[in-house]
Amino acid sequence: MIYSVTLISLGLGGGVGLILGLTGAGGAIMAVPLLVFGLHLNVSQAAPIALLAVGLSAALGAVLGLRAGKVRYRAAGFIAATGIVVSPLGLWAARRLPNAPLAIIFAGVLGMVAWRMWRQGSGAAAATAAPPRTPPCLLNADTGRLRWTAPCARALAGTGVIAGFLSGLLGVGGGFVIVPALRRATDLPMQAIVGTSLAVIALVSASGVVAAAAGGHLDWAIALPFTLAAVAGMLAGRAVADRFPPRRLQQSFALFAALVAAAMLAKAVMALAA
Repeated sequence: MIYSVTLISLGLGGGVGLILGLTGAGGAIMAVPLLVFGLHLNVSQAAPIALLAVGLSAALGAVLGLRAGKVRYRAAGFIAATGIVVSPLGLWAARRLPNAPLAIIFAGVLGMVAWRMWRQGSGAAAATAAPPRTPPCLLNADTGRLRWTAPCARALAGTGVIAGFLSGLLGVGGGFVIVPALRRATDLPMQAIVGTSLAVIALVSASGVVAAAAGGHLDWAIALPFTLAAVAGMLAGRAVADRFPPRRLQQSFALFAALVAAAMLAKAVMALAA
């Protein structure tokens, strides 16, 4: 029995890592549903395992970004600090919410991510984009650093609060929140936004994992093989991602995510009706 759980964990982790490597940070959201369906865990049981895998994968990406000078570490630290404060609240809520309502919330978030990815893949998002406006966080042309103002701090803190709460509640890294928020709030180039987002995800996920482990809510027998396989799968996915058209990858992921969201929603509704 233990060997079969380990093998399934390895397979699921490898699948999550592959999706993550092929599609980017948003693919990590598939960790929880795969654990729910593959190992029949509750959302609250799967969340800290997913956080461990997502956090470690994001940390590797953040380190590469730091070496390339693509991470705005002050902004990442500020966002992460607010997220770390709020993340235990999400963990607290996850332990007290029944599984069915929690699964419905997760299905809704996953459906939103699927819709956004589909629009990005089809080019619809660019076609309906809002007119350009001045973001609250602007780069200083002389120093190359962000100008810290009260509106900028509020925007970054709000991003951290939302990402931190969802991280604790659902076991998601929050990249689907952080990246669009940084695009609206800053004039950073996309590579810097992605690198900064990965740094935030790594820091906030680490706090959630520590809190879950301290409370005895992290199943290491599943978490360790799942995480190791996810990292290996991510590296493999990144190695071959350039061979596939990015838009097709996004649309394929969007369809898969939409199907998984519908399955989670149906399962949760059936549980409530039983």
